[in-house]
Amino acid sequence: MIHRYRAGMPQLSYTGLSENWLLKECGHRHWEALAAHAGRQQTDFHDDNGGRSYAAFTAIRLQTCGLDAVAEHDAFDIDSTLCRTGPVRHFSTHRIVRGGTQIAELSMSSAFVTRGDALSNRRVARAALAGLTGDVVPMPERALQMTQMSKRLRASDRAALPDLAPATSEPIEFLPCPNSDFNGADFLYFASFQAFVDRAEWQWRRDDEPPVVASRSLFYYGNVDVGDTLSVRMIGRSEDAQGLRHWTEVRRKSDGMKIADVTTEKRWRCR
Repeated sequence: MIHRYRAGMPQLSYTGLSENWLLKECGHRHWEALAAHAGRQQTDFHDDNGGRSYAAFTAIRLQTCGLDAVAEHDAFDIDSTLCRTGPVRHFSTHRIVRGGTQIAELSMSSAFVTRGDALSNRRVARAALAGLTGDVVPMPERALQMTQMSKRLRASDRAALPDLAPATSEPIEFLPCPNSDFNGADFLYFASFQAFVDRAEWQWRRDDEPPVVASRSLFYYGNVDVGDTLSVRMIGRSEDAQGLRHWTEVRRKSDGMKIADVTTEKRWRCR
C-alpha cells in the first residue's frame, strides 16, 4: 500500500527527513497492515485468554542514502508491504520514494505480546492468538539476517562487528518521560530507543555539522515501567573520512537487564 506525504515540520529534522518520525509513521503503517492482513476493521487484538495483545517490534533495520535530500514541501511516498512469518510474527518493508528515486528502506519484525495478569512491562510475554488469520510464509532473507544479528549482539558477541574498536565513553543515563517517551499502550515506545541513542551520541561528541544517518539497526529484548531509568552505553566505535559507526546497548537500571542493542552508521555532510 502506498501513502503520499508532503514534508512539513512534523516530518523534518535538522538533518532532513526525521528518522524518528519515519520510525513512528512506518510503525503505524505496520500496525494498520496487521489489521488489514487479519481481515479486521480495527487494530484490536486479544490473546486466547481474552487479554489485550499488542505487536511489539523485535528488530528494525533502516538503510538510507538520502534522508537529508528531503526539504520542506517536498512530496514523497511510503510503499508498505507486510507478511506473516510465524504464528504471532510479522515482517514489513517500507520503501521511501522521492521524485521516483528510492531514498530509504525500513524493515520491521514484530511479535504479538501480552501483559497477562501482570501490570508491569518487565513481565511482558509472547501472546498466543490461535484465531489469527493470514497465511504463514517463509521468513524473508532480510528478516533472517536481522534475527541472526540480534542473537549475536544480545550475547555480546564482539566478532559480529569486528571493525569496531572497544569504546571508552561513559554510559549516559535517561529517565524516560511518560508524556513523551511512552505510547498509548503504556510501553516505552520503540522509536524512543532511537532518540535516546542519538541523545547519548550528542553527549559523547558534538560536531559543527551533525552527521546524517546511513543505516540503523535496533534489536529489542524488553521494556521498562514508568519511573525506571535507562543506561545507554557505547560498546564499540569507529570513525573515518566517510563517517562514524557505533554499537550501543540500552539497559534498565532497576535490574541491569539489557533491553536493546542499537548499531548506527552515519556519514558526514561536510567537514
